[in-house]
Amino acid sequence: MKATYPIIMTQGKEYIVVYIPDFDINTQGKTEADAMAMARDAIGITGIDMEDEKEKLPTPTSLSKIQKKKTETVTLVDIDFAEYRRKNDMRAVRKNCTIPSWLSYEAEKAGINFSATLQAALKQELHLA
Repeated sequence: MKATYPIIMTQGKEYIVVYIPDFDINTQGKTEADAMAMARDAIGITGIDMEDEKEKLPTPTSLSKIQKKKTETVTLVDIDFAEYRRKNDMRAVRKNCTIPSWLSYEAEKAGINFSATLQAALKQELHLA
């Protein structure tokens, strides 16, 4: 499910403090971009936890209903909960693959970790960090 939630940013001494009213949570970041990314992450973590607990996600509040002080900035942060879950789900899944016997022998002799090597190759092939 995709959604956009309002966030309220306030410049602190060292960090930008972010309040996410629909979830009643706070986070912070060094820059506006960092603060927004941290807000998206906080919403994602809280949202998938709520989904796991079979709780209903809050309906995003309209920007027009957000009250702010002069020193605060209000903006929207988008989140795709399904994509967030996929990107942050670190469960291991078993995959079978077939390689030539000679290659398996050489890799085992060299102490190669097949899982780590496959992960590294897939990340490189997909241009992922």
